[in-house]
Amino acid sequence: MRRRQLWLFATILAAAGAQATCAQEIAPPGRIEKLADLLSEAEKNNPQIQAARQSAESARQVQTQVATLPDPQVMVQHFSVGSPRPFAGYTNSDFAYIGLGFSQDIPYPGKLRLRGEIAKKDAEVMQQQVESVRRSVLSQVKTAYVQLSYLARRATILDSDGEFLKQVVQAAEARYRSGMGNQEEVLKAQIERTKLLREITMNQLESGKAQAALKQLLGRTQTSPDIEREELAETGTTHTFEELLDAAKKNNPDIAAAQESIAKQGLQVDLAKKDFYPDFNVQYMWQRTDATQFRAYYMATFGMRIPIYRGRRQQKELAQAKAEQNRARSESETREQQTAFALRQEYLTQEKSAELLKIYREGLMPQARAELQAGMAAYESNRQDFQALLASFLDVLKLDEEYWQTLAEHETALARLEEMTGLEMRESAK
Repeated sequence: MRRRQLWLFATILAAAGAQATCAQEIAPPGRIEKLADLLSEAEKNNPQIQAARQSAESARQVQTQVATLPDPQVMVQHFSVGSPRPFAGYTNSDFAYIGLGFSQDIPYPGKLRLRGEIAKKDAEVMQQQVESVRRSVLSQVKTAYVQLSYLARRATILDSDGEFLKQVVQAAEARYRSGMGNQEEVLKAQIERTKLLREITMNQLESGKAQAALKQLLGRTQTSPDIEREELAETGTTHTFEELLDAAKKNNPDIAAAQESIAKQGLQVDLAKKDFYPDFNVQYMWQRTDATQFRAYYMATFGMRIPIYRGRRQQKELAQAKAEQNRARSESETREQQTAFALRQEYLTQEKSAELLKIYREGLMPQARAELQAGMAAYESNRQDFQALLASFLDVLKLDEEYWQTLAEHETALARLEEMTGLEMRESAK
């Protein structure tokens, strides 16, 4: 009876192994799409980038509008005498007339120029936002690409570990037949195999999510073929933190936008000071009565808007502009500090993850594999129990996954450093 149960468990485990293998089978791989090509595609087709560019183009159209004089007004006047009928008294009274004229508002000198410069600064801020959006999208593309490569590698690891578990089952069966093993060992192996199937399914779920995210970033439809990616590999950088920080201060679009905002608010302060001075208006009229009896009239008018409510309007406007200027300065300082903080975090991540990868490659992983192979041989010769062998196997599985996850974190940190500094970090591949 025990031999029949063992045969049944082995059959179930073999079927589970076949299911895992089928789970890994996908459509024949297509052409591998390089990261550089995907970045170019995203820059061309991503709707976020396109929307940001259109907003910047819209902002560029404002400067000439606000720096131009207000449109003049054209006036037609008719003045009748003795009757509301048109032209009443036109021939017998020099009070009845027809008049033509125009009126032009003229802001105080310097106001139009300041408004144009403020609009120009707004456009420059929008342009920096375009660059910020572009870098953010490209960084997300790099991250999604790295994630896909990591998940593909993890799927390979899980599949190969599933094959190793088959060997463990065969060894357990052989021990059982020789009277040195027991049914519990097979059951434990089956549990681990079922857990492995769960990990494979979760890995497929995460891979599907990463594919969907990458397609969205590229502007592709979700029904388009899945993206074939390159093998995940470690890349390094020779830049120091001080070099990266200096590059971020010079090239980071968020910092540049904050600095442009300070300049814009300074112009707003200057404009608020100009509002303490009057604006002007000029008019010119031509009036005509009966041309045979009376001569034409010509009238020029000069008007002025007097800012008499300075305490309630202009002074408050100036105080508001100065407060906005101080706010812009504080926000710029905050942005610089946040960027330096994020830069430091990502730099430490890529630096320490590179050290961890070396430890995994040269120490932990070879040692764990050697221990597993020795344990497998000892188990088959009845010199080690199954629990110790299973622990060695789980150590190898864990270290393999940790290595590739660390590599993905390393490459993701490089992508974020590139986003913040505008530098190309992947200078040398290992």
